[in-house]
Amino acid sequence: MFVVFTAFWLGILTSISPCPLATNIASVTFISKKIAHPKFVIISGLFYSIGRMLAYSVVGFIVIKSFMGVPAIANLLQKYMNMALGPILILIGIFLIDVIKLNIKGFSISKDKFEKLSNSGALGSFVLGFIFALSFCPVSAALFFGSLIPLSLSSNIGAVLPFVYGFATGLPVLAFAVLTALGVKAVSSWINKASKLELYARRITGAVFIIVGIYYVAIIFS
Repeated sequence: MFVVFTAFWLGILTSISPCPLATNIASVTFISKKIAHPKFVIISGLFYSIGRMLAYSVVGFIVIKSFMGVPAIANLLQKYMNMALGPILILIGIFLIDVIKLNIKGFSISKDKFEKLSNSGALGSFVLGFIFALSFCPVSAALFFGSLIPLSLSSNIGAVLPFVYGFATGLPVLAFAVLTALGVKAVSSWINKASKLELYARRITGAVFIIVGIYYVAIIFS
């Protein structure tokens, strides 16, 4: 149950991280300006969220199954993954508290294609969500590849965790789409609060990762 909660929390943290949050806000805001009826804004926001969910879920599932599908690699992971998990968590924790900074660039789409997809209704919103989910920023890449994947590989229910993670990444986006469609004036204020919350949440998560990583290392060498 702990790993399920961890996967869910990592998904929430990914969604409110600066780069994904900015992309999500820009996309949902642009979509809402193109659609007059609040109902269809919510539907488009829902499909955008589903696109993000599916992208993370599918990529995570494929990566995990690829590793576990090769007997030699699966045996190595079963033998050494628990030993490697401690140092991995410490490294990711150090990154999350901003001691280490990485410059990772994901792929993007042109302005013309962005506008074309935005004007294509629910299906276009779904494709936008899927594409932007794959445009990994340093924080989202660290949370996904550095945290979720190792946790999944070391867990008996690892194949389920990417879906939990993907579901969690879509929740804040969907909430923002609903609030935007309803014309809630406090949305911008909540976004600013979410940005500040992300900084503290990320650093607390990083500190927890370091502590848990040290615990794992201590068990191995005790």
